[in-house]
Amino acid sequence: MAQQNEDPVVTNTRREALGVLIAWLIAMTFSVTYCYVYGYNRSAADLRFVLGFPDWFFWGLVLPWTACLVLSWWYAFSFMKDADLGDDRDEGFSLDGDEGGDGG
Repeated sequence: MAQQNEDPVVTNTRREALGVLIAWLIAMTFSVTYCYVYGYNRSAADLRFVLGFPDWFFWGLVLPWTACLVLSWWYAFSFMKDADLGDDRDEGFSLDGDEGGDGG
């Protein structure tokens, strides 16, 4: 059986989706674990504040979510690639399925 070549757009999409999934899993695992370990079973006297947030909230949510925001920006503008999808077919095409004409 002949091996089929995958469309480059699909290949890039798979790669980009895998990167997003891995980043999401890392961020979720870190946030849930850190907040559970440092947020529960603490006395009020032990609570510290960072920029007005409880320390466990700042280090477990604010910092990772900020890092995810920066990573998303980098990912969108540096890592993702445009792909040629072919020629536009917008000339003479209407949403009601009529080919040609003025669409009305």
